[in-house]
Amino acid sequence: MEPEEEKPQYGEPRKYDPTFKGPIHSRGCTDIACCVLFIVAILAYVAVGILAWSQGDPRKVIYPTDSRGQFCGHAGTPLEKKPLLFYFNIMKCASPMVLLEFQCPTTQMCVAKCPDKFMTLVKARLIPSEFEYYKQFCKEGVTNQMSVPDILKGGLCPAMLTPSKSFTRRCFPALAGKDGSITVGNSSGFDDGTGTIREAKDLVDGVKNATVVMEARQVVMKVFEDYTHSWYWILLGLVIAMLTSLLFIVLLRFLAGIMVWVMIVMVILVIGYGIFHCYMEYAALKGAAGSNVTLQDLGFQTDITVYLQIRQTWLAFMIILAIVEVVIILILIFLRKRILIAIALIKEASRAIGHVMSSLFYPLFTFLLLAMVIAYWAVTAVFLSTSNEPVYKVFNETECMHSRMNCEPANFSTSAMKADCQDSECLFAFYGGETAYHKYLIGLQFYNVFLFFWCANFVTALGQMTLAGAFSSYYWAFVKPDDMPAFPVFAALGRSLRYHTGTLAFGSLILSIVQIIRVLLEYIDHKLKGAHNKCTRFLLCCLKCCFWCLEKFVKFLNRNAYIMVAIYGKNFCTSAKDAFFLLMRNMIRVAVLDKVTDFLLFLGKLLIVGIVGIFAFFFFSGRVKAFEDTAPHLHYYWVPILTVVVGSYLIAHGFFSVYAMCVDTLFLCFCEDLERNDGSAERPYLMSSTLHDILWEDKEPPESQGAEEEGDPPPMEDLERNDGSAERPYLMPESLRKTLNKKNKTPPAE
Repeated sequence: MEPEEEKPQYGEPRKYDPTFKGPIHSRGCTDIACCVLFIVAILAYVAVGILAWSQGDPRKVIYPTDSRGQFCGHAGTPLEKKPLLFYFNIMKCASPMVLLEFQCPTTQMCVAKCPDKFMTLVKARLIPSEFEYYKQFCKEGVTNQMSVPDILKGGLCPAMLTPSKSFTRRCFPALAGKDGSITVGNSSGFDDGTGTIREAKDLVDGVKNATVVMEARQVVMKVFEDYTHSWYWILLGLVIAMLTSLLFIVLLRFLAGIMVWVMIVMVILVIGYGIFHCYMEYAALKGAAGSNVTLQDLGFQTDITVYLQIRQTWLAFMIILAIVEVVIILILIFLRKRILIAIALIKEASRAIGHVMSSLFYPLFTFLLLAMVIAYWAVTAVFLSTSNEPVYKVFNETECMHSRMNCEPANFSTSAMKADCQDSECLFAFYGGETAYHKYLIGLQFYNVFLFFWCANFVTALGQMTLAGAFSSYYWAFVKPDDMPAFPVFAALGRSLRYHTGTLAFGSLILSIVQIIRVLLEYIDHKLKGAHNKCTRFLLCCLKCCFWCLEKFVKFLNRNAYIMVAIYGKNFCTSAKDAFFLLMRNMIRVAVLDKVTDFLLFLGKLLIVGIVGIFAFFFFSGRVKAFEDTAPHLHYYWVPILTVVVGSYLIAHGFFSVYAMCVDTLFLCFCEDLERNDGSAERPYLMSSTLHDILWEDKEPPESQGAEEEGDPPPMEDLERNDGSAERPYLMPESLRKTLNKKNKTPPAE
């Protein structure tokens, strides 16, 4: 009985097809169900945005809110000239309930300026001029005929005023330290308005709790202010990063070999300078007061500049940069031969880009679409987070059965709550709500984040498929550029949107699901910090690691699937399977060559980020005297620096992705070409001789691999039977003949 033929482990290789001329034009729509789902999801996303914009109010984030729910300092309102929030009795903020309810149980009102001197209502009432000053910190309706008990009983004025300073648009007591004691307004004691002398330290707990409540908002507001003062400089830095990236890409087109070596050397030098700068800062802090404090002792600080004042920070930076430098140098040494081949592959990619020059500007279109997606997500998120309604609660001095219950300020004075508790007040507490909309608000926020991932991944996928279609039309053109479309990028973009919107949505949906799971894992980890045991911590860590790896694999698979879709026009699953099997049949080439090219392009991104980041650091930190007057004065100078660095990387990634996509497309087309054709006159390779020489060196020709078992391979017979003359020409390609001549030391034909 004859043994059954074993099926290939990774699918059947492509067969020769004389009608195949590159990207197929007669194709149909793919993954229609997912296309419909994506359109419905987008329409629902628009509906969520409209709902959020109708309910939300960003003023809740920007302006402080008084006890009536009014915004302090809001333009076009009676409180426009009263931007600061004043607390009637800051000591009530010392209550532990403040940390639970996020609101001090005291009347709060908007004022034009904070009080600057000690004063009690009893003493101010005796002097008309001082009482006029005092009334600007009282509610409306206070008259000179009213007695002090009536004013205090109605809660119209605070019992006392203390010297205060504005902090995050709020008036806090101006506390200071003097001879080891706490003072306020240069005095260690004050009259609390009832005739009792209190110590200044009694104000500390109130200020501390009020500060804890506002600390997160304070940091956000300072960051926001830094952005408003430096946005144009940030924009200029990003423009410089874009121009630098574009310059590198253009130079790479004409001087590929030189530019790659320049990038390698420059990356080493830039990281080396970083090590030198960290050492100089480390040495300069030697002996400085407080510089030997450890990071563990310092703990978390909202002001990042504090960390730059201790030596351990610069030592850590120096060690990290040194490790990165050593790793890069070792990689370059061990992969030096592969790097030479990768440079040759980048040169071939430069020739392809030379025939499709419009591809260099396609990232600008991608940036525009991504900017629209990010802007829509950010605006919707802000409006959703501010779409709660003001909630008012009962606050009282004495024990009351209605304490902390919801109330309505409009009719509170005539309500049963006020009748039961005469000293109670109905004050603004926080923003919330109990309607169906507010109950499902967290779900709408989740949907906003998920659709952001889906739309952003869709835009990225569209760019990948468009570039793959353009570069594959270059590769499969028999006569370049005569057999190429007049506008390859526009033709590929049209095919992608017309036929494969569903496929793009399908691939980006899979990736978005993985990413949203990673976000949920990070959220769970944050919520359970300090409460879970080591087993739970280990499980969460493993899950995060697994989904990180899964995200990288899905991105890799999607990228190659889009290339196959651009060429053959099949659905996502079929294209992903074909791409995966094709790569598995050429695993050695993928591992040692394609990834080396990605590494070189990554060095190019690092170089641009390093150059722009160094200039941003010296400009915003004020280290260069020439820029001291030009640079904006900021709370945290690291805010614009980080923004410029992250933005520069994204911009550089966008431009270098053109080369990366070109290399990946040429690589897959090369593997297909090897399987479809054999280099004969009837089935010639469509690759250039240069590309054949580059990639053939990594793998023995299929014919020569079988020589050990079946005798002389056909190319060797060709060398023996023919001599390359006009009468007896070689049948093999010129590049293959040169390769075999080198291996067998056969002198080339004259």
